[in-house]
Amino acid sequence: MTDQTIWMAALLAVELAAQAATVAHLLLSRRDVPSTVGWAGLVILAPMAGLVLYWLFGINRITRKAHRLRPQTSEASDRVELAGERRAHRLLQSEYPDLLRLGHLGDALTGLPLEACNRVEPLIDGDQAYPRMLEAIDRAKETIGLSTYIFDTDAAGVLFADSLERAHRRGVSVRILVDGVGQRYSRPPMPTLLRRREIPTAVFLASVLPVRSQYLNLRNHRKILVVDGRIGFTGGLNIRAGCLMASCPRHPIQDLHLRVEGPVVRFLVEAFALDWTFTTGERLGGDAWYPVLSPVGQTLARGVPDGPDEDFDIIRRMILGALTAARERVRIVSPYFLPDQTLVTALNVTALRGVEVEILMPERNNLKLVQWAAQAQVDQLLEGHCRIRLSPPPFDHTKLMLIDDAWSFLGSANWDARSLRLNFEYNLECYDRDLSRRLHGLVDAKTAASRELSLDELADRSMPVKLRDGFARLFSPYL
Repeated sequence: MTDQTIWMAALLAVELAAQAATVAHLLLSRRDVPSTVGWAGLVILAPMAGLVLYWLFGINRITRKAHRLRPQTSEASDRVELAGERRAHRLLQSEYPDLLRLGHLGDALTGLPLEACNRVEPLIDGDQAYPRMLEAIDRAKETIGLSTYIFDTDAAGVLFADSLERAHRRGVSVRILVDGVGQRYSRPPMPTLLRRREIPTAVFLASVLPVRSQYLNLRNHRKILVVDGRIGFTGGLNIRAGCLMASCPRHPIQDLHLRVEGPVVRFLVEAFALDWTFTTGERLGGDAWYPVLSPVGQTLARGVPDGPDEDFDIIRRMILGALTAARERVRIVSPYFLPDQTLVTALNVTALRGVEVEILMPERNNLKLVQWAAQAQVDQLLEGHCRIRLSPPPFDHTKLMLIDDAWSFLGSANWDARSLRLNFEYNLECYDRDLSRRLHGLVDAKTAASRELSLDELADRSMPVKLRDGFARLFSPYL
């Protein structure tokens, strides 16, 4: 036997051992059967590429232990929070009896209480949201926590950087967290500029690759700003000039954000603090971050964190529970609409039992692969009596779900596998008829400018386009 033959046999043995170990890891750690089958097939049929891709992008290296990272809250705020939880469930039972079981589902899934007496204000686009966020930062007295996916180094980003620097210089405790992939959407990265200004800034899971990619796994997609532990902002809005519609940017982006006051702000602080502690090791606690919060409004609200750790699959199961609770109508707005087969079936069953299901998605997506994959599966929804409407440009980044006339669910999560399985997301669950009415009005305006998609239109696509879309759909578990 020659040396070359020995080396080839050794390499083959190493490859087979690596394949066996990888398939064993798949069988022991993956929860989703289609994803497991897909990865296993790639590892077996294309060993070298499959092994590299799986170990780079297919596994979850995050093993956060929430009880170890839990922030040190204040005793006074803990007592007030417990009393508020009891009040919230009394109000839920008296004001929204049809949604009582949905409230219990949220309790069980999140382990977080529903909070009464909050004020939740929708803010449309950066034009409404940015001034309110900057105002809150400029008025901050003790603490500011900001977590965002994209924080661009442009006109909008500089406004925030200047405001945060002013707060830092006057003695406010400022903490900024930017996602490792999202920081690469502009040059130089904003974290670099913030550190030059001596503002405490951290990067969540800094990417080992020197480029940005929409398809890298395990991103912190949350958008949370909390000021003095009393005022919170959350939703789908990144920090970038494209969200300022009045300035007519080159790539305009519509979006929806929320300004939040009341007891639920405590849990926005906690979500930020957990991510900050995971990233830096520093614990944020005490009265400055967790003050006693007074009742300020009528919204029953709950923060709903989700991620590939202890909070895995919470938002997806909340969606499934909400669909079963719907009696009259379901309205969904999502920029990236790639529901898995379970969600597709749930939407169809909801529509077939007489509930009006309306889905609004962009006519022209900013991610072509997502658009093609979506076009390959929406026929299932149309055949199941769901209605799909396509919104014209500018691109709509809004993420919103409305059930009947009282329940709303909105935040950073899209209806795709990336948001529901891979990213760290944050949504707000709200019970409030007045808020629901305002959000329905927003959706009404969007649908008035949209057009309805039909099965005939899908059938009229050319065969090359259908094949392209079908091929793109194969990647939907990873988009």
